Amino acid sequence: MREQVDVSVIFAEHHVGLVRLALIMVGDQATAEDVVQEAFARTHAGRGRLRDPGRALVYVRSAVLNGCRSVLRRRATVFRRAVPYDPPVWSAESAAMATEERRELLVALRKLPRRQREALTLRYYLGLADQEIAETMRISASTVRSTIARGLTALRRALGEDS
Repeated sequence: MREQVDVSVIFAEHHVGLVRLALIMVGDQATAEDVVQEAFARTHAGRGRLRDPGRALVYVRSAVLNGCRSVLRRRATVFRRAVPYDPPVWSAESAAMATEERRELLVALRKLPRRQREALTLRYYLGLADQEIAETMRISASTVRSTIARGLTALRRALGEDS
């Protein structure tokens, strides 16, 4: 019999970080929580089928990213001619604390191609190493490095820091 993954341990240790990752990707708290909840529910339902229980966290991260992609695709079909993205304001306190630089960075990040945005978020927000990002995004580590380099260059250009 295969070893089953204890999804509750992964949930306890990584839920908050995964919700934050989803929040950056989709832009609103409720949707981010739904995406992460769905990823954990699917992981729990399929925990007996995981080939390598040690890679369950990688599976959940990938499921969260895929869920975010689905949400963004659905939004794109509904809002094809929507107004430009404006970072969400979660509360009066967070609005007061958010600096203009952070707002500009979030706007610039949202304008990057999906792969660059995901790679930069996984690296600088979750602090993942190249190999972990590669496993999560299902690309090679060298592709991760080049994607991050291109993303950083595009961010510098968008923020007027091109030297």
